[in-house]
Amino acid sequence: MQMANRQKGMTGIGWLTVLGLIAFFTLLALKMVPSYLEYYKVASSLEKLTKETGLAEVTPIEIRKALSRQFDIGYVNVITPGDVKVKPSGSFYQVTAKYDDRVHLFANVDVVMSYNKSVKVTR
Repeated sequence: MQMANRQKGMTGIGWLTVLGLIAFFTLLALKMVPSYLEYYKVASSLEKLTKETGLAEVTPIEIRKALSRQFDIGYVNVITPGDVKVKPSGSFYQVTAKYDDRVHLFANVDVVMSYNKSVKVTR
């Protein structure tokens, strides 16, 4: 009974386990957050297409030119305007950016994140 009263706190191995888990999740966050931020730049570029009235003619080529300008402004490097699919669908174009981003963590361990954003641009 007296032993149980004197045992308080974590052992050294317990602390190392907790610190190892904190380090691992910090590494994950530091590696993955830039990819998510770049996805939000791609998504906002696509959303700006729906509000942009400066397109002289709404054609797939003009849509890709507008995306190229937005990608240059936002420093988007993971996808190019040529990778974006522009499909005619009735009275609008369906513009879809679907891509995977691979982030190297350590040794032979990578994280693959799949992104998919689609908007409708009126003709």
